[in-house]
Amino acid sequence: MLRIHFTPDDIARVRVAAEPDPLWETVISVFRLRRPGPDLIFGRWHRHAVRACRRDDLSMLAPLVHQTYFPDFLTPAEGSTAGLPSALDAVVSTPVSRLRTDMARLARTGTPMAPWTRRLADGDLDTLRRLADALRSHHESVVAPFRDDARAQVDADRGRRARVLLDRGAEGLLNSFRPMIRWEPPVLEVEVPQQRALHLNGRGLLLVPSYLSYGTPDLLFDPDLPPVLVYPIEHCLTRSLAAGTTLAALLGPTRAAVLESVAHGRTTSELARRVGISPASVSQHTAVLRNAWLIHTVRAGKAVLHTLTPLGSALLSRQPK
Repeated sequence: MLRIHFTPDDIARVRVAAEPDPLWETVISVFRLRRPGPDLIFGRWHRHAVRACRRDDLSMLAPLVHQTYFPDFLTPAEGSTAGLPSALDAVVSTPVSRLRTDMARLARTGTPMAPWTRRLADGDLDTLRRLADALRSHHESVVAPFRDDARAQVDADRGRRARVLLDRGAEGLLNSFRPMIRWEPPVLEVEVPQQRALHLNGRGLLLVPSYLSYGTPDLLFDPDLPPVLVYPIEHCLTRSLAAGTTLAALLGPTRAAVLESVAHGRTTSELARRVGISPASVSQHTAVLRNAWLIHTVRAGKAVLHTLTPLGSALLSRQPK
């Protein structure tokens, strides 16, 4: 059990990242190749990953990813804030003190250590660059091809979290992750294998949604690093408005899918990713739905946000299960 201790300032500084962290997903994918998880959720991804992953990449990455630990320096904060290129630069620039600490901790797990890991622990620049190249290549092979589906699934998860945040505030948001995460004020209890405690001390907490994680959230080992909790999203496995439903027959399957996807509030770009059509096509479909008083559209900064009207909500609720 991990217990994360909050102050009032920490509660006000809880954030949910807009998308998965590219290096967290890359590292988790190495673990997921060994333990695929439910076929209904990860089967399509796993079959692709087994075919697409490169042996040279795994020879660098697999020795670093233990069942209960992998080095903190593999997932720097730049992944969530600045993207993959900056994160890889941060990996290459990892201080030797961090490398030695993390690799010593990895050795204590009993993981067989390849000969090149000693050079990595000593900060050998060529080895660090090879590692960064392997991370980039593995990401391109097994993570990037599922980017659109991951974004759509994360958009849906964030939509649910945003609704809870608006209705019940930050503490309601923290409580929305049950049963894997439990909010027992002022402590967030997280189901992890080890007994640990993390005191935020006013730093806040970044919640990072993960497409490839399953079951147990992940976090950095070093409590002095920026606090991050990577949580598995709730995958949407089916769409209730399949091509054969009554509403799909009335509106057409694409427009019906757009209407269903608006249920939690979606921007035009989010709808495009979720339904799998272009933003221009989304705009055409939402115009028809808006003129039929099924959705409401407002501008939110640079984005255009679509939500259901009472009529649209009633129409969806009357669909046969």
